[in-house]
Amino acid sequence: MNKNSDFDVVKEIFSWISIIVVAAVIALVLNLFIIANSRVPSASMENTIMTGDRVVGFRLTYLFQEPKRGDVIIFKFPDDESLYYVKRIIGEPGDIIDIKDGKIYLNNSETPLEEDYIKEPMIPEAPMHFEVPEGSYFCMGDNRNNSADSRRWIHPFVHKDKIIAKVIFRYFPGFKMIK
Repeated sequence: MNKNSDFDVVKEIFSWISIIVVAAVIALVLNLFIIANSRVPSASMENTIMTGDRVVGFRLTYLFQEPKRGDVIIFKFPDDESLYYVKRIIGEPGDIIDIKDGKIYLNNSETPLEEDYIKEPMIPEAPMHFEVPEGSYFCMGDNRNNSADSRRWIHPFVHKDKIIAKVIFRYFPGFKMIK
């Protein structure tokens, strides 16, 4: 072997190591600051997101706009912040939420909230009343009859600073935009 071929091998190895390190740093920055990758372990969001689906959320969304009713979010579970949950925002700060006869009523409206995303109508149960505090949100799963959500938690509201990301799409199994 001559010195040129030894140098070319070392140069090639260094080049590959550099590419791998740069790719790892980019992936780390993306995962920590821009996207949130999550697997949904339960049926609480069916039929929007199915059990076992993997979703991607955009961490920067709420730097530019406020969370709004209908957004599907990834957040730290208020009763155990070591867990991340995926639910839909139903109530915004200052909202009054009444749940009666299997329907949701916002701000003393006589007309129930229209929800074309729920899996099936809610099974009626005892009436519930919630007043969403400033800086917080009331969240529910789309599969209302099989969802541990704000109705059931000890701390029923998600504080804005505990929202990790807005879910934008499912990537496994298959691609699907989330509305």
